Amino acid sequence: MIERVRIREELLEYLLELARDFYPNEFAGFLREKGGVFEEVLIAPGGHFGRTSAFFNTWMLPLDEEIKGTVHSHPDHVCSPSPQDLWFFSKFGGVHLIICYPYSAADVVAYDSEGNPLEIDVVP
Repeated sequence: MIERVRIREELLEYLLELARDFYPNEFAGFLREKGGVFEEVLIAPGGHFGRTSAFFNTWMLPLDEEIKGTVHSHPDHVCSPSPQDLWFFSKFGGVHLIICYPYSAADVVAYDSEGNPLEIDVVP
């Protein structure tokens, strides 16, 4: 069972920047893990990023065993997963980050595939 998520500080800063850039729309991506640390984000081509949802086709992802999680933003102050988020978490598995407005490091919450919160460790 996953209890903690390790994410590279540079990636976290980039994800916060993406969330700010996409505002007032959501953005979504896939997280690549190397050596137990999330280090990169992939934005699937052909996605839709709207004010209340983000959609992407997982068939557009490369075959990559290092993709172990997802990230998406909420353009409001609610960092908890919606019913749609929980459905997606259960289908994709892994770790899921939600970044909510106003998009600071304190506005990032990690969840497992069942929607249980996880601790986040930011590493240099």
